[in-house]
Amino acid sequence: MEPTTSPGRAVLSGNAAIARGAWEAGVRFAAAYPGTPSTEILEHCGTYPEIDAQWAVNEKTALETALGACYGGARALCAQKHVGLNVAADPFFTASYTGVNGGFVIVSADDPGMHSSQNEQDNRFYARMAKVPLFEPSSSQEAKDMTAAAFLLSEQFDTPVLLRTTTRISHSEGIVTLGPRQEAPAREFTRNMAKYCVLPSNARQLHVKVEERMKALEDWACTCPWNRIEKGDPAVGIITSGISYAYAREVFPQASYLKLGFTNPFPAKLVREFAATVKTLIVIEENDPFLEEKVRALGLACIGKDRIPICGELNPDILARALPEFTVAPPPARVTMPSVEIPVRPPVLCPGCPHRGVFFLLRKLDVHVTGDIGCYSLGALPPHHAMHTIVCMGAAITNALGIEKAMHEKVHGKLVAVLGESTFIHSGITGLIDTVYNQGRHLTIILDNSITAMTGHQHNPASGYTLKGKPTHRLNLAKICEAAGVKHVTTVDPFDLKALEAAIKEGLAAPEPSVLITKRPCILLKGYKPEQHVVRLNRVKCVKCGQCWKAGCPAIERDPVDGKTVINATLCVHCGVCARICRPGAITQDNGGQS
Repeated sequence: MEPTTSPGRAVLSGNAAIARGAWEAGVRFAAAYPGTPSTEILEHCGTYPEIDAQWAVNEKTALETALGACYGGARALCAQKHVGLNVAADPFFTASYTGVNGGFVIVSADDPGMHSSQNEQDNRFYARMAKVPLFEPSSSQEAKDMTAAAFLLSEQFDTPVLLRTTTRISHSEGIVTLGPRQEAPAREFTRNMAKYCVLPSNARQLHVKVEERMKALEDWACTCPWNRIEKGDPAVGIITSGISYAYAREVFPQASYLKLGFTNPFPAKLVREFAATVKTLIVIEENDPFLEEKVRALGLACIGKDRIPICGELNPDILARALPEFTVAPPPARVTMPSVEIPVRPPVLCPGCPHRGVFFLLRKLDVHVTGDIGCYSLGALPPHHAMHTIVCMGAAITNALGIEKAMHEKVHGKLVAVLGESTFIHSGITGLIDTVYNQGRHLTIILDNSITAMTGHQHNPASGYTLKGKPTHRLNLAKICEAAGVKHVTTVDPFDLKALEAAIKEGLAAPEPSVLITKRPCILLKGYKPEQHVVRLNRVKCVKCGQCWKAGCPAIERDPVDGKTVINATLCVHCGVCARICRPGAITQDNGGQS
């Protein structure tokens, strides 16, 4: 969809609004690694011709490249989900010392409630640790406006700026007033070793400047338009920020508010001023007591995490239950519906997913499987139960190496690391080098489906296309593995279960590290047309052995009357995996596949 580049109004998600704010601020470069809930920021940046937007191989390289662009005089943006900033933390902290040339904004999209994440960390603390200014938008309009303001602030105070959103801000849509693009003043890179070369002797001087900058920013925070007092009933005063402001406004419309949009450095003077005007002080925020700790450190009594949950997302109902005495009136009674028992079904791999056969066989072979972050993480769930560790991007290979070091010969021939090609490029290559260097012996399976699938089909170096769809060099995964020192590298079609099982067994038996690359595109990949071979079911031959159900395909169902297998024709994509595992031959595929 072509972006709207003229002033006016539009309905935008928070992510789209951030991209729009970057465009209006004159941003010329943006980089990211995809991760929910931040992914769409770069996708929207890529729709603006004036922004050179690129997918990086990981968040660290994204931040370093964007930082280099800002050194070169361009206003630059880097975006990632909250755990992505862990990967980029090294350059992030040092960027606080070097400062900027062109404005530099880093977006962290946190995920309260862990809708698509392995933890629930609160990245506001990154701003405090790195000593950089922090914006927290509470709507799509603020997401756009704060992004543009952050670039001006970055150049005014010579600092990177952290813009922290959450899932609800990232994905909720709202009406946004648009503005024109304002081209940033021309800047060029100038050699300044004292500023950009963070040797210890320079860093000591830069640290002093950081502390001076934080004092100046605290004064700014107390008078900036993003932090404001909204007068209401003086009996109740609420300090809040981000999406929590919207929730609180809905539940406690009568209260007085200190609405904080700029939360680091903490505006202590403004907080004291507000607290002096109210009887009861409440701090409302999701996850950790980031604001509350600062409020209490000022010697101010308040209600906070002693009443409001620290785990999960907030919403108006949770706030009303946590603080019922401060609501104007009891919430209206909700219409209750008759209780209906809904069958529980875990998320499963898509019909025709090229990873299904891999997990079927790994369970069949009863091996230990160290897993990774991707749609293939579903291999840990029923009916496969074929993934036994999931920690972070790239950890599959290094976890396997560690298990080897702990258990030695006990796990030889029984240990497999599984990760996708995008994850392998992100942070798995170094783990493979580590395994070869330190004489590990496990099998690594790289699931190459030609795309970064879990976050919505973003290109990566193995897909052969850039973020903007331009053809580029396609990374050869087999040669990368060989260059790392792996002598036994095999590529197989994961739909060919006989060849796949043989390759897995061969890799497990190898006396040194081995890699198996399963190569077949994601079934949902645009433009991909799998072979048209029809899967057929002969219910007379079905003996209800349940072997096909172990494939975990949504298209395979059980007849509630006679208990035999039924194939849902609206879901089946005729991949043939079920035909290859059906022992009685009740399911066949017309390409002569195995039965």
